Amino acid sequence: MSATMISDPMVIAAPAETQSAASIVSEVEFAICDCCGLTEECTIGYIERIRERYHGKWVCGLCGEAVKDEIVRSERLLSTEEAMTKHMNFCKKFITSGPPTNPTVHLISAMRQILRKSLENSPTRVRSMPTSPTTNNNKSGRELSRSESCFSTLAAGS
Repeated sequence: MSATMISDPMVIAAPAETQSAASIVSEVEFAICDCCGLTEECTIGYIERIRERYHGKWVCGLCGEAVKDEIVRSERLLSTEEAMTKHMNFCKKFITSGPPTNPTVHLISAMRQILRKSLENSPTRVRSMPTSPTTNNNKSGRELSRSESCFSTLAAGS
């Protein structure tokens, strides 16, 4: 069996799909968040939609969620612009405060605050010990009791 090699180069035209994909790649730009300064790579259309939503400012996804959370947590009705201003002020204050002197202590303190807030807002209070002597009046029946010890079956099998 012999192989035949073609020595003439062939020119193949690029399909229209490849050309349109190349034009999409050229439409990608880097956008800098007006709140936190984070840089994201986005399409021009996406950047325009975000700027329309946030009154001409480009806001990254994380700051966008923070603005939504600011609106939900507010005791009075806030507009998107007011919530964004509050969040931008928070970001500026955070950035100008500089890095913490002891990052480990700062992280532990932040986690403690998050835990306290989540426990305060939880519908059922979490107790460290389900059979605490101060709560003998359990009327909800939510506590689990042990039916028997597993050690007796382990000892018998040995």
